[in-house]
Amino acid sequence: MGNLNVVTIVLIIANVLFSIKGFNDFSFFEKYKFNIGAIKRGEKIRMLSSGFLHVNPQHLLFNMLTLFFFANGVIYRIGELSFVIIYFASLITGSLLSYLFHKNEYQYSAVGASGAVMGIIYSSILFDPWMEINFFIPGFVFGIGYLLYSIYGMKNKTDNIGHDAHFGGAVGGYAMTLILAPSLLQQDLMMMLLMGLPIVVLFVMKKLGKI
Repeated sequence: MGNLNVVTIVLIIANVLFSIKGFNDFSFFEKYKFNIGAIKRGEKIRMLSSGFLHVNPQHLLFNMLTLFFFANGVIYRIGELSFVIIYFASLITGSLLSYLFHKNEYQYSAVGASGAVMGIIYSSILFDPWMEINFFIPGFVFGIGYLLYSIYGMKNKTDNIGHDAHFGGAVGGYAMTLILAPSLLQQDLMMMLLMGLPIVVLFVMKKLGKI
């Protein structure tokens, strides 16, 4: 967790450079942020590019620090290429879930690497469910709790946080990790199913019109 892998460095640099450009160039920020209306007009690149933009330096710093702390655990267990696949798959699934939940809100916009980072966090927890987060919270408790909180946030819409992107990122991290490391299902099937339970809850609630 303390060593900075070259792949992590590249991703952090890309986020920093793209975000700084966005901080200083309003037209650049507007052109590449996630926006439902623009995506419906065919600007699909926004579903990827928005993941490298941030609202402000604090937003950028928080996401990059979180990536730094969780990236190595995934890279160590599955390798650099698979880590990159999980990162970008999580970024895209975060954008796709945001699109699904806001497809009729043409003015809806969002930015940030949170979806991709959440996918890496969830992947890291799958590899080590008993890892300690915040010094005492078991990883699987944190992961499940965070997704249930995200469902609450999506249902109530009382803040300006992109809960759907966070949740979508976790879905991508969960799915791609199990695809790339299917041995996890053999090692601890019950834990893997437990970690997937909030995903089932969300889609059941969506199907029933509860969210």
